[in-house]
Amino acid sequence: MTDIVAILFDKDGTLFDFEATWGAWARGLMADLASGDAAQIGLLADAIGYDLVAQRFAPRSPVIAGTVAQAAALMLPYLPGRELGELVVTLDAAALRAPQVPAVDLPRCLGGLRASGFRLGVATNDSEASARHQLARAGVETLFDFVAGYDSGFGAKPEPGPLLAFAARLGVAPEQVAMVGDSLHDLAAARAAGMLAVAVLTGPATRETLAPAADLVLETIDGLAPWIAGSPQV
Repeated sequence: MTDIVAILFDKDGTLFDFEATWGAWARGLMADLASGDAAQIGLLADAIGYDLVAQRFAPRSPVIAGTVAQAAALMLPYLPGRELGELVVTLDAAALRAPQVPAVDLPRCLGGLRASGFRLGVATNDSEASARHQLARAGVETLFDFVAGYDSGFGAKPEPGPLLAFAARLGVAPEQVAMVGDSLHDLAAARAAGMLAVAVLTGPATRETLAPAADLVLETIDGLAPWIAGSPQV
């Protein structure tokens, strides 16, 4: 990894444990949107690929790596009287209240990477405001040189726009950046941007799903430091 000088992270499923953060929260959100109507809750759950019994998203749920706007569009047909723009605002506001559960000790892990000289960024398909709020709440926002959401003007993953914007912001070549994420969207964006594609297993996707698209698969982002030091834990 001698040529890597910067690391760009996905947020949900990478910095934060996906199911621990969004599983039960999503059930409550749908109940609120449907005013407690069980049949309507079921329709919303089916639309976004959510298992109401297990209170978790299916591995191939279309909203896992999608934007808030995409999630809203899937639910809109089952919410009569709602407008898409208004629903996006509602979902963005609700995401600010999500009980984020870090995948690892983020100040220790990210602080260690910064101390080793790496520049850090976040590219998420959540909104930028939500991402900054959650990073600040976790005590790590100041460790990042760059935070971009789907609404930051660079596009959304799996397109490479946010990744290339990070490299441009730092003045480094894309091949000097490692993109770390938990979904095929993250890895496809890394490939399209010409960056190293690193997968972690703190989201819904399995090693078997991610490995063919990744240069490296780690259990969590804690594996980055040993890998950098030359003793990978994959």
